[in-house]
Amino acid sequence: MTLDFFKGHAYGNDFLCVPSDQTTQIECQELARRICDRHAGIGADGLILYSPAKDGATMTLYNADGGVAEVSGNGVRCLAAWLAKQRGDTGGDTPDIVIDTDGGRKSLSLLEHRGQRYLFRADMGHPLSLQQEELDVDGRLVQIISLSVGNPQCVVLMPSYEEAQRSFHELGSRLTSHKYFQNGTNVELAVVERPDRIRILIWERGVGPTSSSGTGACASAVAAAGFGGANRIVDVVSDGGTQQVEWAESNEIRLTGWAELLAHGQWWVSEENQ
Repeated sequence: MTLDFFKGHAYGNDFLCVPSDQTTQIECQELARRICDRHAGIGADGLILYSPAKDGATMTLYNADGGVAEVSGNGVRCLAAWLAKQRGDTGGDTPDIVIDTDGGRKSLSLLEHRGQRYLFRADMGHPLSLQQEELDVDGRLVQIISLSVGNPQCVVLMPSYEEAQRSFHELGSRLTSHKYFQNGTNVELAVVERPDRIRILIWERGVGPTSSSGTGACASAVAAAGFGGANRIVDVVSDGGTQQVEWAESNEIRLTGWAELLAHGQWWVSEENQ
């Protein structure tokens, strides 16, 4: 048995995408663990199962550990890049690509593309349940900002990037599974370097340290604007690169960034994978 796939990444955050109609006889969580394995599989941060629709697609996202995730801003962009390529979109006046996720409907406008890299502006919805809390993390009181941007997010505003680096593994690994978050959470340590620029480190639920996260960038921008003195339009810098986030007065979050298509092919599914 074989599965068709394509692979893409956004700022180093990579995904494998497989048509969902090819996985009806496969346990999908185990498939995600195996195909995302960087030694025994193809390797990725997550697996997207998708079904084409009139204006785009529907998708289900699995993290590399097999856990189901609601949405990924970077993953949505990778899928949108593939759909744009299939449609022959060039940007400008082409219709938006609409992708239905477990975290809500996302509408993406293609701004331009060069080669296999596609630049999108995505409407990411409204932030929900935005609140500031103080949590006990192994005896250390930590001020956190929790919210949902289609998936759960926990942002810690740090005084400096050096302090964020020193605290990253301790706070990221403990906050992602803290009892406060019933289903776990994604974690960002964020530093407001200027009102128009923030810098983040990302601990992704079910993955660990990650070079980039679209929803993490959105959550960090909202937290920094709400509690850290940042502007409502900011550049969000991570190890993978810079994305722009706008938190509009209408409460809509808009995320601008690229995705790049890397490969397509077939994966041979052994009996152990089924």
